[in-house]
Amino acid sequence: MDRLRGLAAHLRLHLRGQDAVLDRICPALARGEMDLGDPSRPRGSFLFVGPTGTGKTELAQLFTNYLFGPEHLVSFDLSEYQNKSSVERLLGADRSDPGLLGRALATHKGGTLLFDEIEKAHADFLDLFLQMVWHGRITFATGATISLTPYYLVFTSNIGAAEAMRMEHSTPAGVESAVLRRVEQTLRPELVGRFDEKLVFRRLSYEVQREICEHLVAREIRRLKNLGFDLQVSREALEFLVREGHHPHLGARPMRRAVEQHLQDAVVRAMFATGIGHGFVSLDGSRQRLAIHASWSRG
Repeated sequence: MDRLRGLAAHLRLHLRGQDAVLDRICPALARGEMDLGDPSRPRGSFLFVGPTGTGKTELAQLFTNYLFGPEHLVSFDLSEYQNKSSVERLLGADRSDPGLLGRALATHKGGTLLFDEIEKAHADFLDLFLQMVWHGRITFATGATISLTPYYLVFTSNIGAAEAMRMEHSTPAGVESAVLRRVEQTLRPELVGRFDEKLVFRRLSYEVQREICEHLVAREIRRLKNLGFDLQVSREALEFLVREGHHPHLGARPMRRAVEQHLQDAVVRAMFATGIGHGFVSLDGSRQRLAIHASWSRG
């Protein structure tokens, strides 16, 4: 119970700009962990929809790491399963082959199954997903049927992302209604209706992306310190990283790349120039890049 009480705070610390989503998924995860749901179904089944780079995959990673550990997340990119024959790849081709999913379930006795970009999977997969979500089991080419009751099922999609991006000044309820309407037009209604929660992720405003930048910088600084590079980032350097990473349509992914690349490149340049990769990170305005000074003095 103590660990469950800390779940919401943990998720809010690491996922910014999606408070409405967290308000709904945290109770659902608590119900799952306390075994309050239907014992014949998965612990929880979720559809995460919204613009790219808003934290859909990251949320699945975060709650799985917190509840089970990182090795208990099994991910499938459904853009790789667009052909009818790819069903065999997932479930097996004959009695001797359990498929990729069967092999994964044999080594993971609980956790989260993450299926990214559900709208890109072949139509035959929708019958499979309906069986998994509603009946809580899956049958492989070997003939074996495995229960999915120890797992959370997460499906992500960019369906409705265009609507969400256009509705910048609409209310959250209005955005959610428009996105879910598009989802129901694209996916089979009987599948959509079976998810425990259909969660719409909002586009990330400039202010939220700035918060994310500060969080990513702090995380990268801690990581680099563990490698022996002790850094302190100036306000000017932080503003530079915000400008370099901000993207109105791609969310937090460009910000993560900008933070990691610019800080790591600054360490590389400092090591080549002086052999010292720690110190005060400032902005080299003439070259529009970050520089490290061995002195901690801001002067």
